[in-house]
Amino acid sequence: MPLQNPPGPAELAIPPLALRPWRDDDAQALHEAIRESLDSVGRWLQWCHVNYDLDAARQRIAACKQGWDAGGQYAFAVFDATGRLAGGVGLNQLDERNMRGNLGYWMRTSVNGRGYAAHAARAVAVFGFETLGLQRIEIVAATGNLASQRCAERIGARREGIARSRVLMHGQSEDAVVYGLVPTDLDQPAAAQNAAMSS
Repeated sequence: MPLQNPPGPAELAIPPLALRPWRDDDAQALHEAIRESLDSVGRWLQWCHVNYDLDAARQRIAACKQGWDAGGQYAFAVFDATGRLAGGVGLNQLDERNMRGNLGYWMRTSVNGRGYAAHAARAVAVFGFETLGLQRIEIVAATGNLASQRCAERIGARREGIARSRVLMHGQSEDAVVYGLVPTDLDQPAAAQNAAMSS
């Protein structure tokens, strides 16, 4: 269920990254980032596939914009210090009754290892708690997606268990690790946050 009274476009400055809602003119950059990352991102996200073309990028951006306006999802494009698209982070599967949402993220292959995913995911989690008023955020990662699990743990999410056949990966149901994040989980020492950026 979408949240009532969705907020307007929000920009999050978290040096060296900048996050903002997707725009129509991001299509070419999104297309290039996905084509670069088929072997990494494509392994875990069904929409990232070998036939991903510029029109698919345009359609995805249109869906993200529509979702934001309707209060159904909040998808951010992530840019590095040079203004190059680094990836995307977003909140979706919003449940207004229980004030809960799902946090998802991906980074292009060429920025892997810089801690960008954790840095951006934490900022969007804060947005979810402080701006949307969520009380719980979940991160669901296939059991084989160790990078996503490490990211969840770096931002303070707690591993709560394994859900059987929780995600569909290229037509095949797979088990997934479920992480839970509540506002107090983000109260971690600055040193831990800095470690996430340097790792």
